[in-house]
Amino acid sequence: MGGDDLGQVRVRVRPADRRTVPFFRGIDLENRQIQTRLGIGALALSALLIFYGIPQWVSAPSNVRNIVLSPVFWPYVLAGLTGVIGAALLFSGAVRGEPGEPLNPPIDDTGRGYVRLAAMGAIMIVTMLVIGRLGMVWTSIAVFLATAFLVRTRHPVLAVVCAIAVPLILYAFFAHVAGVAIPQGDFVRLP
Repeated sequence: MGGDDLGQVRVRVRPADRRTVPFFRGIDLENRQIQTRLGIGALALSALLIFYGIPQWVSAPSNVRNIVLSPVFWPYVLAGLTGVIGAALLFSGAVRGEPGEPLNPPIDDTGRGYVRLAAMGAIMIVTMLVIGRLGMVWTSIAVFLATAFLVRTRHPVLAVVCAIAVPLILYAFFAHVAGVAIPQGDFVRLP
């Protein structure tokens, strides 16, 4: 170490072809890493809900005739599904994906990303403004479609089918099985 090296800081420069996630410039995320981290997080959340959250904060009356209508049934189902998805993500991260495979291709124009972010905010604002007039089901269909095409889904046909089927199935369950009133719109009312 000569006298000329004093006071200098060595900086490691990344190659231009390495991909980083915006706002986390120093962290490289690969498919394998993100799936493993999401899997661990989902398993931890599932365990927390099953063993602490639901027993501590969800109470159920003892006179519920149908288990499906019990206030604790669906939280346990969702917590269990979260655990299954977490395990599947862990398995997928361990089995699939090359070690250097990036999470997403890099965005050349970051301005387009900010425009899409602003559009998502606009979708949320419009949702709150029209939900009273259109109703929960029709607004949910429109929001699902708008969001799916905003993020440029790779499966547009499946997105359209899910955008229509999921709100209608949920409406049918809550309105006709659980007996919960779902907000209807002013124009088209569902049976």
